[in-house]
Amino acid sequence: MFQQDSQKPTRGQLERSLSQCIQKLYREHLGHATGKVTCQLMEDKLTIVIESSLTQPEQLLLEESSLEKVEKIRADLDTIIRKKLIGLVEETMQLQVLDVMGDTTLKTERTGFIIVLSDNPQHFMMREKSAKPQKSESWLKADSE
Repeated sequence: MFQQDSQKPTRGQLERSLSQCIQKLYREHLGHATGKVTCQLMEDKLTIVIESSLTQPEQLLLEESSLEKVEKIRADLDTIIRKKLIGLVEETMQLQVLDVMGDTTLKTERTGFIIVLSDNPQHFMMREKSAKPQKSESWLKADSE
């Protein structure tokens, strides 16, 4: 996706791109428009939170059927989505996914994933300019006295 050196993405751009791709994945494979999708990179880990992740049929079943049925259906869907998510992350990040942990909370309709990557993606990302000025070392020493 961002392969040329002159077009190295920032961390924010990469996180936004992943969020948009995940929304597209849910739309194309589940026919469902999720709420906000938040992706956050921290070294070699990626966290994903998907708001309003339950599909219309799941919501209907939750109202009219047993919780266990809906949990089983959601677990099956998460298994399918997990495989597609791994491919999406590996393609976008150009890194191998080593592990994926995830779950959906039916009450809040949120799905979360923690993905462990094979490396820290910083080697192919541009540095973002810091919004806050950094304290100088001499100022830090004065604070600690």
